[in-house]
Amino acid sequence: MKKILIVEDESSIHSILKDILEEENYETFDAYSGTEALMLLERETVDLILLDLMLPGLSGEDIIERANHIPIIVLSAKIDPSDKVNCLLKGANDYVTKPFDKEELKARIKVQLRSSDKNNSLEYKDLQLLQDRHTLLVKDQQVNLTKTEYAIMKQLLLNVKNVVTKNKLLDLIAMDTEDCNEDSLRVHISNIRRKIRVFSEEEYIESIWGVGFKIKEQN
Repeated sequence: MKKILIVEDESSIHSILKDILEEENYETFDAYSGTEALMLLERETVDLILLDLMLPGLSGEDIIERANHIPIIVLSAKIDPSDKVNCLLKGANDYVTKPFDKEELKARIKVQLRSSDKNNSLEYKDLQLLQDRHTLLVKDQQVNLTKTEYAIMKQLLLNVKNVVTKNKLLDLIAMDTEDCNEDSLRVHISNIRRKIRVFSEEEYIESIWGVGFKIKEQN
């Protein structure tokens, strides 16, 4: 379920947005000021922010600069082109003026979420690695990987159809984890296979004897 943060201090508009999102089965989080939004983002991971500009405390522009790693759709009564340009240059992904059309807003949200998924995920068959969340999904079911297991899966999925030698794999994951060597690599691979097998009968990781590993091509 996608998670969306609503940052809007006008309670009536906030309520309308919440109803729209819940109609689409999104999980919503609520902030009524810029400061409250940043505090919430410190403890929650969200997929999208719906952001008003004129907020108590920190402004919407401040939030854009501090949270532009998350897709942001600005919802504002400011209609001057310079305001739109300023927000987009600061890092906002879209700008919708108030009053807004409900169906248009739904479409714009779907576009941003779809774009974010493409940029942040590595996919092969029933496997989906969400890089922004450090999460592996198998048939949409979350697999709990350790830091080292995640780093291994990331490199294998980045090199689908190619054999990754043991030495190269160890070099590639060294930036993410320091607790892996050639002996423990086999153990980590075995653990990943076991965890995937809970949700799928397919064997996704193939051992190339004496060389390394690759994602197994499915029939």
